[in-house]
Amino acid sequence: MTDVHIRTAGRAGRITLNRPKALNAMTYSMCLAIEEAFDTWRDDPAVDLVILDSVGERAFCSGGDIADLYAEGTKGNFAYGQKFWADEYRLNHKIFSYPKPVVSFLQGFTMGGGVGIGCHGSHRVVGDSSQIAMPECGIGLVPDVGGSLMLALAPGRLGEYLGITASRMGPADAIYAGFADHYLPEQMWTTLIPELERTGDPTLIEQAAQTPPTGTLKENTDEISALFTGERLGDILTDLKSADTPLAQDALKKIHRASPLSMACTVEMMHRLRGPSLTMEKALDLEYRFTYRASEHGDFLEGIRAAIIDKDRNPNWQYADLKVPLAAVSKMLQPLGPDALNL
Repeated sequence: MTDVHIRTAGRAGRITLNRPKALNAMTYSMCLAIEEAFDTWRDDPAVDLVILDSVGERAFCSGGDIADLYAEGTKGNFAYGQKFWADEYRLNHKIFSYPKPVVSFLQGFTMGGGVGIGCHGSHRVVGDSSQIAMPECGIGLVPDVGGSLMLALAPGRLGEYLGITASRMGPADAIYAGFADHYLPEQMWTTLIPELERTGDPTLIEQAAQTPPTGTLKENTDEISALFTGERLGDILTDLKSADTPLAQDALKKIHRASPLSMACTVEMMHRLRGPSLTMEKALDLEYRFTYRASEHGDFLEGIRAAIIDKDRNPNWQYADLKVPLAAVSKMLQPLGPDALNL
């Protein structure tokens, strides 16, 4: 079996990520293979639904495999990352708009690029081990792969909170925030998946779904919304520092690990996206404006260096004083003109 096992089984198209030692991090070649499978099955009358799962208990998909992006970026080859993100976002959009049911089983870590393939389908299943998060600000990116859409749609100001603190969501919180649909204990998955393959009937998931163990986001939404309602990152920081609560202190601690430029742009993205005109296309276009520039002008290469190359966990961020000029945010999010994302 290769890094991703693609086949049909009964009435289902089957995609199984198979890099358990790497927490099923998605490589560029895996991304292209998954897209080809979705294209193949779109008009295949023998395929009623698509099922995504992965090998191992620790992760559905912990994100994109970013070592190659770092290697190319440090050589000045920014085009490699730009093409990778464009191709990845095209896949995210295809899954979001797919005409057939797409079922994903999200055990363990589902983060970053894992959200992009696992959280845009029609039936997103979580279990007791599920931990879903958008930790991109911690490596000098912004919540992307269509994740900004779900953050902007989340109740209250959870979008800003989850986007800049990278807080992890268990099963109940993931459902509440709009990143998942159904909770089933993971021991039930092994019997449910063969039934889905046999019948091609996704309503079996709703019939089997249970109430998840209690989460924390719902009860804290009012406090989060009050603390994260500021127009800019600086406003949010001011509110957090003046609020002497455990939630505010925890949020401040998490914020101090992330790229100030990325966080400021994430807050701005939430404000631009939230509202009646929100579409997946708009979200991906805005994300791509940032990621297109991330290696050359952002903190991405430094974030990767500190996290996975040197592993010193001590990134030298731009605007380390957390005072990010509006001009810097505008520069990262301005339209790309002829280089804009083409889905």
